[in-house]
Amino acid sequence: MWVFEEDINGRKLTEIINTDHENVKYLPGCKLPDNVVAIPDLREAVQDADLLVFVIPHQFIQRVCDEITGHVPSTALGISLIKGIDQGPEGLKLISDIIREKMGIDISVLMGANIANEVAADKFCETTIGCKVLENGLLFKELLQTPNFRITVVNDADAVEVCGALKNVVGVGAGFCDGLGYGDNTKAAVIRLGLMEMIAFAKIFCTGQVSIATFLESCGIADLITTCYGGRNRRVAEAFVTSGKSLEELEAEMLRGQKLQGPQTSAEVHQILKKQEMLDKFPLFTAVYEICYEGRPVADIVSCLQNHPQHK
Repeated sequence: MWVFEEDINGRKLTEIINTDHENVKYLPGCKLPDNVVAIPDLREAVQDADLLVFVIPHQFIQRVCDEITGHVPSTALGISLIKGIDQGPEGLKLISDIIREKMGIDISVLMGANIANEVAADKFCETTIGCKVLENGLLFKELLQTPNFRITVVNDADAVEVCGALKNVVGVGAGFCDGLGYGDNTKAAVIRLGLMEMIAFAKIFCTGQVSIATFLESCGIADLITTCYGGRNRRVAEAFVTSGKSLEELEAEMLRGQKLQGPQTSAEVHQILKKQEMLDKFPLFTAVYEICYEGRPVADIVSCLQNHPQHK
């Protein structure tokens, strides 16, 4: 496992993981198996790998791919757990597309209602693997499925990945509603209208055929519910309303070095929609972006629900 080297109370994080078998910074309290070895050198970590699992904040993917391209066999397969999107010349650029283009290998994606500390504690959950090549998706299912981590494989990889990215934007909207003291009825409306915007976005910007059934998998409605009730984007967005602090301050205070994906994804979505002159069709996504970055009042999250095109 490649680990970005950090000093924790005078000890290197890789040394702590390899000696104490615990990632004390990012997953405290969870024992890692002895055969998980932390390596600070990225190229050494991937050398001769047949299978690669990408789990990094999405803003670092270009740099990581540039560093390991040429150091991995051309026959290798990858799976991405990265929640985010990028901008491309046609509008949407998926993180898996960046890896495919830079490295020339097949990439599947895994997205679902999988809050990390619950997965690590072996609490039951489901997840979704989306693939372009079915046998590769099934291979990763065989490798990753356990009695408490149940996997469904679908050949709708782009929609699965879009779900993983966009649910964080909706989670920020849910957090704003929590911070304002609105109840579960309002949050249910955020979840439903957010899901409608996720489906509309996927239908417009995904190149292949998008199946509505994909949004009923764990990567869709289940992950959306988990994110809007328990995710870190929701927690930080709530604190943004109640504390008056900036998102940057709260990220540093609350996330122990992890990155907040929702606001940044809302910015990428905003650029894509603005370019296509479609902002008015996605009022929830637009409101989240404008509240995060343009000083729009948080209470406007409710007016965007009241006046949503769904209600016209």
